[in-house]
Amino acid sequence: MPEGVGWAAPVVELLAQAEMLEENVTWLSDERYRSPSNKAMLYPNGRARSGGARMLRSRRGDGHGGRMSNTLSEHAQTGPRVAAQAGEDRLARPRVAVVLAAGRSERLADVTGGGSKALVRVGGLSLAGRAVRSLLAAGIEQVVVVVGYQAGPVATVVNRIAPGRARAVFAENWERGNGASLAAAEPHLAEERSFLLVTTDHVFGEGALEPLLSSGSYGVLVDHAPDPKAWAEGTRVRLHEEHAIAFSKEFEDPSIDCGAFLLPVAIFEAQRRAAARGDDSLAGAVTELARTDPLEALPLPQGAWWQDVDTPADLRRAAERLRRSLTKDADGPVAHYLNRPISTRLSMALAHLPLHPDVVSLVAFLVTLAGAWSLAMGAGVGGGLLVHSGSLLDGVDGEIARLQVRASPAGALLDGVLDRLADACVIGALALWAIEAGTDPSVAVALAVAATTGAMLSMATKDRITALGLPPAPERSIGFVFGGRDARLLIVTVFAILGRPSVALASVAITSGASLAIRLYLTRRVLRAQIGGR
Repeated sequence: MPEGVGWAAPVVELLAQAEMLEENVTWLSDERYRSPSNKAMLYPNGRARSGGARMLRSRRGDGHGGRMSNTLSEHAQTGPRVAAQAGEDRLARPRVAVVLAAGRSERLADVTGGGSKALVRVGGLSLAGRAVRSLLAAGIEQVVVVVGYQAGPVATVVNRIAPGRARAVFAENWERGNGASLAAAEPHLAEERSFLLVTTDHVFGEGALEPLLSSGSYGVLVDHAPDPKAWAEGTRVRLHEEHAIAFSKEFEDPSIDCGAFLLPVAIFEAQRRAAARGDDSLAGAVTELARTDPLEALPLPQGAWWQDVDTPADLRRAAERLRRSLTKDADGPVAHYLNRPISTRLSMALAHLPLHPDVVSLVAFLVTLAGAWSLAMGAGVGGGLLVHSGSLLDGVDGEIARLQVRASPAGALLDGVLDRLADACVIGALALWAIEAGTDPSVAVALAVAATTGAMLSMATKDRITALGLPPAPERSIGFVFGGRDARLLIVTVFAILGRPSVALASVAITSGASLAIRLYLTRRVLRAQIGGR
């Protein structure tokens, strides 16, 4: 690339993304693309086709808690009556979920010390706790956790998570298989038309279960493109007209199940029929169910992931996937390449402590405030390092909240208010330092006002766009202008260490103002296209 042209790449990318946003809005507003005749890229239920997740380990087990049976139904050769639900009303979003946590895992004995796998911690939560909290956060009203092996300790943990909303039930015959464990939940589902079923040793990324929750029909979450190792160890799914009709490790079919189902209460009768044949597995029960109630094969959403935890290697892989999931699509270059690699590892280390995310927000604010005080005293190196430390910690509070599945609007509000206060203190401190260093007071004040205005408005417009439900601007590309908070504080750190407070103020004012202008321009451009397409 010729000298002097490198700066243009982010700008070109911004303009290209603006064109894409315009095209998307125009497409959505065109009635031709919403007519029933244009469904080439949709499944029968109207959802867009999507690819499967890439990071997972397949279900496999010890024969008790999580293993699918090899039982083959002759029904798998002919297919179910797929039209069974054709004339029925769509299912409402399920109110109740069942978590199977009764099994024993000998392959995790080095980690569990003979205890229950359900109590193994990853990302600061036990597997049982993560499953329950994730389901409640997804809108499930009641969670029934079926316990068996080491039932006492597991039930104690479960019953403390959300009293009144999560409870443990004991499966007397849990050693027979996970189908027998499921039967213990039947008395608690008598009034439900459908319920969500997952196993406690499966960790799901954000949004992975949404296809099941919103499908409107009975179904199973399926990975259509597992990696070779996952496929070799997974439970394969036989499909017929986009419905799952049988489950077995003996099939050669390419798809495997993800260990999550939306089932009718008829599954309990199907389980009894399968048990009468000597099959107490969950696979046998759902295959038997498919004779009369077909299960729609719902693909994982694009970019979603899941991980089965059966071995210490699986546990490490699940932890790494959780850490990587803490990054955001809108992260700019400073967050993506500098802050997140550090903050996410720090969050994984701190998530095991009884540390509330709001406490981390307060600590980040105090550290940044200490940095501002140092800058005001002219201690550029110490102040700059403290300011950047505060920037790193500012990511940790939200990451811990996501790891512990306890993110809340109140926490986000507190974090936003503290961020703005901290920024104002840092800019004010730079102005004091600049005046002390010989900068004309009127110039220093003007730079401080410009920097504060740009920083505050840049953050406020982004929040306002989100609150109004407007099409989001391409924040990752805008990040290359270095107007985001993480980049802004990095600029302060660099020029503070160099002893140039005035340059720091001017740089913050310019980059913040540029980010604000670009974001407003792109958003208004998309809105004009949206209005013109109506």
